[in-house]
Amino acid sequence: MMRIPTRLFVLIRPMNRSSASRTRPHPRRGGGRKHAEHRKDEEKADIVPRGTCSTMCPNSEVWQREAQNRLHRFEMLAGTERDRLPRADVTRVVKEYSRPAAGKDTTRASELRPPDVLLKTVCYLVDDIAANPKLQPWTEVYSFVFDRLRSVRQDMVIQRISGPDCASVLERTVRFLLYASYHLCGQPLRLYDPHINDTHLQESLSWLLECYAEGQHKHQDEFQALSLLYNLGSPQATQHALALPHKVRTSPPVQLALAVSRAYMERNPVRLLRLAQKLDFLQACALHRHLLSCRRDLLLLYNHGHSSKNCRFPIQKLADILSLEQSLAVQLCQAHGIQINGDWVVFSKGSFTESPSEGLQCAHMHKLVEDKQRGLSVGSIIHGIA
Repeated sequence: MMRIPTRLFVLIRPMNRSSASRTRPHPRRGGGRKHAEHRKDEEKADIVPRGTCSTMCPNSEVWQREAQNRLHRFEMLAGTERDRLPRADVTRVVKEYSRPAAGKDTTRASELRPPDVLLKTVCYLVDDIAANPKLQPWTEVYSFVFDRLRSVRQDMVIQRISGPDCASVLERTVRFLLYASYHLCGQPLRLYDPHINDTHLQESLSWLLECYAEGQHKHQDEFQALSLLYNLGSPQATQHALALPHKVRTSPPVQLALAVSRAYMERNPVRLLRLAQKLDFLQACALHRHLLSCRRDLLLLYNHGHSSKNCRFPIQKLADILSLEQSLAVQLCQAHGIQINGDWVVFSKGSFTESPSEGLQCAHMHKLVEDKQRGLSVGSIIHGIA
């Protein structure tokens, strides 16, 4: 059972006049001095720490991790990687995330980075790590950037950073996590966990939308639309979008996202996939986790509507409706138990299988998203200048 701290219990305990008079400190017993000290402790607890660390990683952590051989290879000084204790490149070391521990002071100003340093750190992680084609595999890049972005958000929480500085960091965080959800889809669980990525994406997106509620921001239309597309079918997300200010709600990105959401709620996969063609790359990344179920619904709809021994449906036309290459459309049909006879699809109500085989993964069906990425660099996508 959770124990209520003594100070909190005192604050919530109902008091009548007689009990109040009994608990009033007596000056001769030294209660006044204790009461004053107690108030000073409370005032100290309410003081919000302000970071003074001017580098991406505090010096104390650099020295500690160097001595403990806990530097990531992206942080090592060139030429020392094979040494017993590689040296740190202070221009590349980034503060790592650490779980809060009992007795550990996380509010030291010298170990907290102010807003401008946090934004500089995020830009470094995007430009020099995530968007660097020389750093491979990208699963390792993702793991490193994911951890360091988590540390950035931890510093923001401790300092209670809000406003434009907070939004600028969270916008890049959300774009990175959205891109990773598409780019790493289908990777082994030991290299990429979609559930963990989703949890942090939802938390960052929720925090970002709270920032937008405090005032106007340049990219608000973009992220309100991304939130709706990522959370298709969520009544809360739809209600939130419909309650947006008129200027935001009627913006082209939000209007398109609302149309996609409406098609999804109405179980109209044909219209949804047609609207998906109008989405930009990052919007398609937000939608892509729903595409497999959407295509399944479309096949189920067509399988019932065209079920006949004498009916033949052109496979190429079905592939165009599904926004897939013909070979992948054939695989998808066969995975759902639909017969393919040459260039024709033979629909039959009794043959449809709801759950496709394990061999058919979402990663194989990315053509709709891949086509939109052409000519876009990872850096421009995450910075929002695509």
